[in-house]
Amino acid sequence: MIIWKKTPNIQAINQLCQNCAVSYLGIEFIDFGDNWLSAIIEVDERTTQPFGLLHGGVSALLAETLGSAAALLCCDKKQIPVGKTLSIKHIKPIRSGTVTARATPIRLEDDSQIWEISQFNQKNEICAISRLEVCLIKKG
Repeated sequence: MIIWKKTPNIQAINQLCQNCAVSYLGIEFIDFGDNWLSAIIEVDERTTQPFGLLHGGVSALLAETLGSAAALLCCDKKQIPVGKTLSIKHIKPIRSGTVTARATPIRLEDDSQIWEISQFNQKNEICAISRLEVCLIKKG
């Protein structure tokens, strides 16, 4: 089932995220399907904590960024999504390489949405799982 109200355009989503924390940390949207959106981030000096592991806050930022972008594609043109709650469970630490995340919807309503965001290491092992609830508010 196709869920998008706006046709996903990976280049446009990446362009929208320039000049903010998303581009500074290197989050890049890479692909989508009928009911999912994915992004990647490199584990490097921008994204690790002092002990060389992917920073938990960066994992949370990746989850909220990806879920919010997916939510934007599923709301009306006069709405924007804003995060309401984010929960994250870190399952496995990541020291190097890339992290791939995928957002899929749990619930899509006219005024709110819930997204599940799974994060995987390069061996395709799940490393974190998140749930993001967004409110859809009027632009402006």
